[in-house]
Amino acid sequence: MTTIEQLYQEWQSLQPLKPEDQRRLDRKFMMEFNYNSNHLEGNTLTYGQTKLLFMFGETSGSASLKDYEEMKAHNVGLEMTKSEALDKERPLSEMFIRELNKTILVRNFWKNTKSPSGLPTQYEIKVGVYKTRPNSVLTATGELFDYASPEETPAFMTDLITWYNKEEAKGELSPIELAALFHYRYIRIHPFEDGNGRIARLLVNYILLRHNYPMIVIQSSDKEKYLQVLHQCDIAVGLTPSDGANATLEQIQSFTAYMEKQVEQALIQALS
Repeated sequence: MTTIEQLYQEWQSLQPLKPEDQRRLDRKFMMEFNYNSNHLEGNTLTYGQTKLLFMFGETSGSASLKDYEEMKAHNVGLEMTKSEALDKERPLSEMFIRELNKTILVRNFWKNTKSPSGLPTQYEIKVGVYKTRPNSVLTATGELFDYASPEETPAFMTDLITWYNKEEAKGELSPIELAALFHYRYIRIHPFEDGNGRIARLLVNYILLRHNYPMIVIQSSDKEKYLQVLHQCDIAVGLTPSDGANATLEQIQSFTAYMEKQVEQALIQALS
């Protein structure tokens, strides 16, 4: 029996927790997850400001109104995710994922960018709908890394959700393997114009919670390692969007190992 299996058995033996213990864990997770998942994406609120916001509804310091709005909206998305995960009769759907994106981004907004000729310009981010323009990124070495094109995205997302629901029903993959592979495939599609990383981490916790695991927090201080492991998998999987959308468990072993470590840490903390 692996360490995770032993910890999971111990965790299951304690269920259901006393209401006060469950509230304590929920409150701690809410603070940690909202702060870190947003901080990974550039939100400027400190942990202290996040705590003040959620405990007392107060704001302080010089953070932007948008950062405060997104932090509060992300918590609404977390509660939506928990509610959806606990309804085990309902399969995962694209409608839910689109609604989650709409919730965490709050409203349409304009984003600064550069035109192909290098001139400053803006484009509108539309919430809750799949991208309508390419969202390729430049790597650290200056190369263009392509996610799924706007034309490919709807079919890739339909395939992803169909695959997930079938795999969950079969039960051949462990919940951690399923969460890791879903996260990886989803990120390689990058279906929305913004919010993809936050959605991926919410959906990882959706999968874990559906299978009675404690939810995980990827620390913003671990960002370099998190992205590095994903990049290692990109090389193993292949660089075309189709490669990424159809990645196999064997190809993402390093990311699965990373996720196993995150779950192990979450179990240890929940049991302490």
